[in-house]
Amino acid sequence: MNAPLPPQAHARGAWTPRRRRLVLLIGAGVLAAVAATLLLNAFRSNLVFFLTPTELAGGAAQGRDALRVGGLVQVDSIRREPGSLRVNFVLTDHAHSVPVVYDGVLPDLFAAGKGAIAQGRLDASGRLVASEVLAKHDENYMPPEVHDALKQGAAQAAAASAAAAATLSAASSPEVKP
Repeated sequence: MNAPLPPQAHARGAWTPRRRRLVLLIGAGVLAAVAATLLLNAFRSNLVFFLTPTELAGGAAQGRDALRVGGLVQVDSIRREPGSLRVNFVLTDHAHSVPVVYDGVLPDLFAAGKGAIAQGRLDASGRLVASEVLAKHDENYMPPEVHDALKQGAAQAAAASAAAAATLSAASSPEVKP
């Protein structure tokens, strides 16, 4: 009456467990490939290369959208446009120079003759249109608050040691009676 059909009698399009597993694996593989492609595309679009002005002059920026150029701010190259935040300056490595234009507030440590890194895109004239400017500092940099605190602490320590020395010398000197 309700006897199961032999294996050959199954309909050709029926979803057997084996076919379900195969479709599931193929679907998971396609999803993994799409996710990997999206991830790599996002990573590539956020990738920023660091170059020096000499490397930039040598054509190392060809085909790159975003880049960082690092060097020294050339002396007497900082020009501010009146009534705006736009600043023009030149980054140099003493062999080559790159003109930079930046529209924004510069970091406090930004100064002529000091190190800086500008991140942005090159325009058609070879000028770097910066979206961000970072000022470099040497390893001896110390925030002003810390510098003042250390200076105050050193002054207090010197005063305390002078008072201790005065107390010691007064205690160790013999009293002379008339």
